[in-house]
Amino acid sequence: MKRKIIVTLVILCILFLSSCSLPGLGKSVANDGIIIAGGNMTERQIVAEIVFQMIEHYIDDVEISLINNMGSSTLIHQSMVHNNTNVSACMYTGTSLVGELEMKPIREPQKALEMVIKGFDEKFDRVWFPSYGFNNTYAFMVKREFAEENGLKTVSDLQSMASKLKVGVDSAWMKREGDGYNAFKEIYGFDFPDIYPMEIGLVYQAVDQDQMDVVLGYTTDGRIESFDLVVLEDDLQLFPPYDASPVTSKKVLKQYPELENVLLRLEGSITNETMQKLNRRSDELLVEPNIVAKQFLEENNFFEDRKIIPLAERGKPYGVN
Repeated sequence: MKRKIIVTLVILCILFLSSCSLPGLGKSVANDGIIIAGGNMTERQIVAEIVFQMIEHYIDDVEISLINNMGSSTLIHQSMVHNNTNVSACMYTGTSLVGELEMKPIREPQKALEMVIKGFDEKFDRVWFPSYGFNNTYAFMVKREFAEENGLKTVSDLQSMASKLKVGVDSAWMKREGDGYNAFKEIYGFDFPDIYPMEIGLVYQAVDQDQMDVVLGYTTDGRIESFDLVVLEDDLQLFPPYDASPVTSKKVLKQYPELENVLLRLEGSITNETMQKLNRRSDELLVEPNIVAKQFLEENNFFEDRKIIPLAERGKPYGVN
């Protein structure tokens, strides 16, 4: 039997503040098969549906549940701590490093991945899988025409014209520690005299309508494709990586060992550009996340031809060291 469960914010708040099982899910995950934790933003909902449908396609005779609309990584983490879920569909390295693992940001992607794999193994008895292939982090972006006219490919390329630029950024970024505006000035060695803090959702339209020359957005936002924007390379690695991966309890992998191969089929399957397209289909074209996921998997034949290397056969930080 396969089922999907939509949980309200009120219930999720109760989950976060207590250690009891989530109403409607039974006593624990031990007797309830595979229970997937999703999120409330479009990207996490789409990826959760991809994971749900992949498991449904490959594993028979097991109950699969999907709890979507969890409002934050903290709530998703707590749902696994309290054994209400056993698969987190989409976790981000940068978020979990400073969140659940309480570490400082790490700017080198491979190092960040190694640290969350090791940290979740030792601290939470969980398996952090290889990345889907997309990295949802901050990025400076410009209109394609503007990039071509000015030969812009990297953030460093902005330095020679910084004094003439109107720059729109996420208000929260201005005071962020580690990768905010102060860190930008320190790492890149220049600033923007004409900078405008604004809501993150408004930056894309602002640059599209030439109200801004450069804006700070997210690398997997569907509006990058809609407005034909060019993401400038963060050549000095200001922004920590937020590579996305599924995470499972070790217990659920022991119960359903075939689950490992299912999730590994998704390794490297979703690039930033692909995630932009998937997000756009849902956010702007108003296609439901489950339909977006279904069409993506059907187009790729559920990745049936993928060659799988089991985690135990890999080197550090997964298998034999």
